[in-house]
Amino acid sequence: MAGDFDYEMREDAASFSSGSQKARVWTEGWVLRQMYCPSCGEQPLTDYTNNKPVADFYCGLCEEDFELKSTKGKFGKKITDGAYATMMSRLQSDSVPSLMLLRYTAGDKMVQDLSVIPKQFFVTDLIERRKPLAKTARRAGWVGCNILIDKVPRAGRITLVENRIARPKDVVLDKWAKTAFLRGKNLTQKGWVLDVLNCVEHIGQSEFTLGDVYKFENYLSELHPENNHVKPKIRQQLQVLRDAGVLEFMARGKYRVI
Repeated sequence: MAGDFDYEMREDAASFSSGSQKARVWTEGWVLRQMYCPSCGEQPLTDYTNNKPVADFYCGLCEEDFELKSTKGKFGKKITDGAYATMMSRLQSDSVPSLMLLRYTAGDKMVQDLSVIPKQFFVTDLIERRKPLAKTARRAGWVGCNILIDKVPRAGRITLVENRIARPKDVVLDKWAKTAFLRGKNLTQKGWVLDVLNCVEHIGQSEFTLGDVYKFENYLSELHPENNHVKPKIRQQLQVLRDAGVLEFMARGKYRVI
């Protein structure tokens, strides 16, 4: 699995009339037939045959859970998900699955792109509460949520397939492992690390200075109004990212993105 996949979705969906139902059969079938676990490399993944509401697939070796979202267009800034209260509860209990994003072409039923957002990148700021359903709706008052994927740092969007070209498996596993340190942190700790990482990525250079990150002090203060010592917090998070191998310390006040 270091390189090529069979990108054609061959699963039989003739018994379904709905386009969304057919797409689900095609995409889920392709993942089960072709995909390895981006956490440990094990293949194949297994589906939850009892329709587990939390996830679609799991890895039998490392027990990683995955939820699949697919589209024949491009993914926007947000993705519709399930109940808001359920999602927030799962964040607190750390039971949110990693998210697979698959783009396909409907005409020839081919997979175009596939990426994954590891569960360690899910924090409360990533979840948007939707308006309750109208009183006339079948589930009147039900409140759903959106996942704001545009807020995920680039380090948290791991590409497996791009334009029908597969990323080498070892590259995928290495990128996943580089951010696994986040799993040992609570939501507040993860939020700070990811917010600072987003600031570093917005600088847009592989090498940057502490002063460059300090320019985001007001922005970070708005995100974390409870903290009155933002600059020391920035330095702390840069050290966390350095210790995790995400950043390299080059000289006093100078860093490089690895």
